[in-house]
Parts: sequence; structure tokens; C-alpha cells
Amino acid sequence: MAIDTTLTPLADDYLAKTATERRPGGRRALRWLGMPMFLCAVFGSLYGYVSTQELDSIERRTLTADALWQRVREHLELAAVSTVIVIIVAVPLGIIATRRAARFVTPIVLALGNLGQAIPSFGLITLIVLLLGVGFKSIVIGLFAYSTLPILRNTMVGLQQVDQTLVKAARGMGMSGPLTLWRIELPLAVPVILAGVRTALIINVGTATLATFFGVKALGYVVFQGIQLDRTPVLVTGAVMASGLALLVDYLAGVAEELLTPRGL
Repeated sequence: MAIDTTLTPLADDYLAKTATERRPGGRRALRWLGMPMFLCAVFGSLYGYVSTQELDSIERRTLTADALWQRVREHLELAAVSTVIVIIVAVPLGIIATRRAARFVTPIVLALGNLGQAIPSFGLITLIVLLLGVGFKSIVIGLFAYSTLPILRNTMVGLQQVDQTLVKAARGMGMSGPLTLWRIELPLAVPVILAGVRTALIINVGTATLATFFGVKALGYVVFQGIQLDRTPVLVTGAVMASGLALLVDYLAGVAEELLTPRGL
């Protein structure tokens, strides 16, 4: 999604300034390496702890590599599918809500987004399960409803913060409204939109832990098994893996945010 840096002298100055401000350095590289090192230490400590415990048959069965990988895969599937659906729905809604001809729908769109987050996540998923039954689909719909607002709001804010001088200059050069949106507004709004996507993804990764109560095991199942059966190694493993997965996804989302932001922004 390239930006036409020859649009106007003002656009050139703006891009040159922001490119200087975001020039990569050693601190960024250190930040990128810090989290992987921390997570390696955490998971290494977890492995060391579990290895020193005398596990009974239930604990050994729950903590096999295949069983844990299955829980991680289910967890990631829930978070990924729900986040992709939110992006497909919330970004176009945010674009529509910022168009002058459709400003009347802005309060309605925001009200719907706020409604999802106004209800506690457990209660929201429970209501959806009561309507649709337990299973993967109900959890995805619940996560979708709960995480729509960050992407919707950030899309609107990102587009509203675009320098209108650049938009007017593009229109003055004969660009149509859709072309101006695609070539100027959306690229400049990308950092804010990506921040919203990152927030929604982390919300979904964290909330997916509740899926074990609604027919999808995920990592919440390991935590629940540890509590229900009073097995401390199982509980610790589930809690550390759920927390570590959230940190890992947040880190990867941050890296993607850096890489996907157009150069010069």
C-alpha cells in the first residue's frame, strides 16, 4: 500500500519528518530481543519445575506434549478466527462512519461497538451460548462482539487524524474520493489501525481462556483441570502457558505492527 510522496511539497515534508522520527536504532533491536529471551526463561523454568515433580497418571496424561499442543492450537484458532472476522467487519464500518455522507451512522456504529465491551466477557459469551448452544461458533461470535470496539474506534480515529491538507491536495490533483482514501488516508491511518488490531488480538487471546466452560477446551481447560483435580503442576502449567502465549502474541503483533507500517510514517 504505497504512498505517493510526490503529491505536494507539504506531503514530502511531512513524510521526511516522520521518517526521521521513526528511524530504527539499537533500542528497537533490544526491545525485539528482550521479550523472546524473557519467554525462553519463563518456559524453561516451567519445564524445569514440571520435570522435578513426581507426576501421577492424571498429571502425566494432561501434561503430554501432544495434549498441550492441542490446547494451544485450539486457543490460537479461536483468537485468530475471531480477530480476522473483526478486521473484516470493523475496518469497513470505521471507514463508512468517517465518510461525510454517512456521518449519521457514526453514533449507531459506536453504540454497537460499545455494547459489546459494556457487557462482561463471560456474561456476553454465556448469552450467546444460550442462544446458539455450546461450541466453537458461539465462542468466536462472543469474542468477535467483545473485541470489535478497539479496531472500529482506531480505524475512525486514524482516518480522522489524517492531515486534511493532504486530502485536499489530492482532491485538487483530480483524485476521486475512493482513490484518495486508498492512496492517502488509509496508509496514513495504518499505525493507529494496527494498534487497534493488536489490542483486539490480545483481548481475544486472553478471553479465549474462558472457552473451556462452553465446549472448547483451549488452554483454559488445563487451568480448570488443575483447579478441579487439585493438581498444582497442571494448574501452574496452564496458567504460565496461557500468560506466556498472550505475551508472545502481543510481541509478535508488535513486530508485525512495526513491519507493516508504511515507511516514512
